[in-house]
Amino acid sequence: MLKKVTSTFNEYPKHFQILAVATFIDRVGGTMIQPFYSLYIAQKFGVNMTTIGLLFGVWSISGVIGNMLGGALTDKIGRKTMLVAGLILSATTAILMGIVNDLWTFALVSTVVGMLSDIAGPARGAMTTDMLPANKRAEGFGIIRVVGNLAWIIGPALGGLLASKSYMLVFIMDAIASIITAIIVMVKIPETKPVSDTESEKESFLTMLKGYKLVAKDGLFLGFVLISMLLVFVYSQMYSTLSVYLNSQHGIPAEGYGWLMSMNAALVVLFQFSVTRLTSKKPPMQMMALTTVLYGVGFTMFGFVQKYWQFMLAMAIITCGEMVHIPTSSGLVANLAPEDKRGRYNAFAGLSWGIPNIFSAFFAGLIMDNLNPNLVWIMAGCICIITMFGYIILNPNAQKRLEAVKTE
Repeated sequence: MLKKVTSTFNEYPKHFQILAVATFIDRVGGTMIQPFYSLYIAQKFGVNMTTIGLLFGVWSISGVIGNMLGGALTDKIGRKTMLVAGLILSATTAILMGIVNDLWTFALVSTVVGMLSDIAGPARGAMTTDMLPANKRAEGFGIIRVVGNLAWIIGPALGGLLASKSYMLVFIMDAIASIITAIIVMVKIPETKPVSDTESEKESFLTMLKGYKLVAKDGLFLGFVLISMLLVFVYSQMYSTLSVYLNSQHGIPAEGYGWLMSMNAALVVLFQFSVTRLTSKKPPMQMMALTTVLYGVGFTMFGFVQKYWQFMLAMAIITCGEMVHIPTSSGLVANLAPEDKRGRYNAFAGLSWGIPNIFSAFFAGLIMDNLNPNLVWIMAGCICIITMFGYIILNPNAQKRLEAVKTE
């Protein structure tokens, strides 16, 4: 397995390899705190899941704004500049989240952090697209996902141990990882913005923002983003609602949830290369439909099972869906995006993550606090069925569009 991973990794350009390593370092820091945000807020401020959902919603709104600003700036001033700036700003402001002791101040800080943490996202996606040819992009995003999940093996378990002593330690370690990543990108990776795209530098920033209208006029891409919002509405429960649900309904502590997430990451590391090489040869919309089936089964199981090994099985099924979902979605966005709008296409695609995160934890919280908590997972399965048909409908037009990309 190690030889296979190394061989696959060495097929890619040196600068892409460096970007992958830098991503790993950054994600180790992020994954130490990300799974425990809900528990951190609940324990520190003594609030219910509905309030936590509102905070997640505010954070997500600011993230959507930062993502859209970042997309336009990525196309205007370059990928490297935005990536480095986003990492430094995120590291600086995130520490504030561990310092504040007032709920309203925390909400304000979360708003700023949410915006800054997402401003570099489009730059990372555009840089990966720039570095790779069309036929390598889905697999390249799969590699980024593998190194990210190597971090998930380490991060949640380490974060759980540090959090048992002090959450502040976790925030500090996250900031340090971001700074190290910024230095690596700044020193080792050149700007990848295409030379033919220099005309965009003459456009005003306002004109660049207006360019999102052209992105929205891409009917196939818009349809994909809208349908994906439903899918992510379900998927995001794993990082917001699940930890609180397992703790309150089944008595599973933070460490137990952390090990579930580490298992998820380990499976990705072991099997992502093989899955992506298989699925990248298939029609992307069909693979997205397959994702909905796997998510539907896995998330629905949480509403019916009781034992820890059964939760592990549900997580394994969801992980199979992830291994199809993330690289397929990222590769599809990369291949649909015109060269001069890669930042904005990546940012617009980010809406499929940002918009659901505004509402998903809040609505799940309302159900958990006022109705049968198991309804969250039953509704997740129903949403997956609707989403599956959406991808199937888009498949014929997507295949026609992608045929032209294969000639690059």
